Amino acid sequence: MRYLVLASVLALSASPLRAEMYECTDASGQKLFTNVKSQAKGCKLLDIGPVNTVPAPKPLGKSAPAPANFPKVDADTQKQRDADRRRILEQELANEQKLLGQAQKDLAEQESIRLGSEKNYQRVLDRLEPYQKKVKLHENNIANLKKELGNLR
Repeated sequence: MRYLVLASVLALSASPLRAEMYECTDASGQKLFTNVKSQAKGCKLLDIGPVNTVPAPKPLGKSAPAPANFPKVDADTQKQRDADRRRILEQELANEQKLLGQAQKDLAEQESIRLGSEKNYQRVLDRLEPYQKKVKLHENNIANLKKELGNLR
């Protein structure tokens, strides 16, 4: 008995879904489509068939061929472009690392200073916040540049 109930539940859950869609026309002749039954008074029920809830499969094999007039680059030119891109990213990484070092130095310097007007520790935190944000910005930039360099061929 238990298996029969389980089998019927599974069979019902595997059946295709159906959506109720209504086509309504207002006084000015504008068409409105809705799936809300309370809004569908005096509307006509549309037969749209089963609703597919499964995503389409990804195509296998090669992608569609490029159009005939699509610009193509020879292998040597592409290698040169890739090398230039790598060089630029490495320069940006070196620059960001230098800026991070300076930002960390500035933060450490500010952390060692205690102003007489900062009797409330929140004022110290407020003064340090821009320096901490600058360090965080450069750390994020370095992480993104390293990720980009890792993605290169």
